[in-house]
Amino acid sequence: MRRLHYAGGYMLLGDTTCKAVLRYARALARSGTSDVVSVPVVTEGGSRAYAHLLIGPASQIFSTPVENGTEEREDDEVIRELEEATLRLQPGRPSWPEEMADIPDLDFDGYDFDAAHDSGADDEDEPQLSAHTHGSEGAS
Repeated sequence: MRRLHYAGGYMLLGDTTCKAVLRYARALARSGTSDVVSVPVVTEGGSRAYAHLLIGPASQIFSTPVENGTEEREDDEVIRELEEATLRLQPGRPSWPEEMADIPDLDFDGYDFDAAHDSGADDEDEPQLSAHTHGSEGAS
């Protein structure tokens, strides 16, 4: 289950559906077009409904995993339609089996940040940014 943040709020979607929406939104943005999609969501009361989203170049959406969320039954037809629409806009793009994989949370319990910093070199030994960039050799 994922939380799709959209227009100042959020809605709960199944993982695969949410990621398909994000991929389609990216394809629409790259093509400079927009579309209205209907996707299954979980309502505040826990029942299933459909939300209608306008997505395109101006969309500012992102998703986050829901901790302890129930597994939502995915709507395979909606996912297929989103994936096909994405493929029509980006025919050369490879399939997405590993794209947008969740990264497990890092466990910082017991990690001593002060000791890690103190064991490093003095600030004077830290690498400094160069005053020039590539292509500016010989320029003052």
